[in-house]
Amino acid sequence: MTVHFVGAGPGAPDLITVRGRDLIASCPVCLYAGSLIPGALLEFCPEGARIVNTAPMSLEEIVSEYRRAADANEDVVRLHSGDVSVWSAMGEQIRELVALGLPYTVTPGVPSFAAAAAALGQELTLPEIAQSVVLTRTPGRASAMPPKETLERFAATGATLAIHLSIQSLESVVAELTPHYGADCPAAVVYRASWPEEKVIRGTLASMVSDLAAHEEIDRTALILVGPVLSAHDFRNSALYDAGYQRRYRRRPA
Repeated sequence: MTVHFVGAGPGAPDLITVRGRDLIASCPVCLYAGSLIPGALLEFCPEGARIVNTAPMSLEEIVSEYRRAADANEDVVRLHSGDVSVWSAMGEQIRELVALGLPYTVTPGVPSFAAAAAALGQELTLPEIAQSVVLTRTPGRASAMPPKETLERFAATGATLAIHLSIQSLESVVAELTPHYGADCPAAVVYRASWPEEKVIRGTLASMVSDLAAHEEIDRTALILVGPVLSAHDFRNSALYDAGYQRRYRRRPA
């Protein structure tokens, strides 16, 4: 018996990996985060599968499902939205599995920030504008932030910020970032990236709060993106495809 943690992707059922889809189809037990996993993904489950929505469950109750499956020698696919490497609570589940001596695997998924960038039609790293993307969040009831991981510290780098789980704190996010990026710094909010109800709101740090005032439905499942790359057009081309750039895979005569 094995527990397979699978990143289910940002929402669109065809953005799950082939490996993830095949694991869903092969496991007689499926645990999924019901508030974030689209029902269409559950259609890949085999007939008669035990399908459990973990949204209302505690960690102890989830672990009891793993124990039950182990006793029945049934593989489990555990679906988390986006990619399981960030904000998935996979770590605490793995710790419990290790303590129980139960094996597990991890299959990555398309992360929400990548789906948001695709919705924007945007590269998040541009030469001499930004070469780093910071994935972060603001403090919440589920998890506090370590003292050194503040928006101000990240903003001081000038990197592109992808701020998760923070749309409810948009006003404070804007207030913390404006002294570093400037009020006219481009910003965007992408709501439910890749879902049918996806919405993209572009603006600046100065306009973003008022821009969202007309969208009362955007109160969760939205990503805030901030940084100069979001409106940069006059940037230097990378050396990657420069005709004069000699590298291992481009064997041009000197």
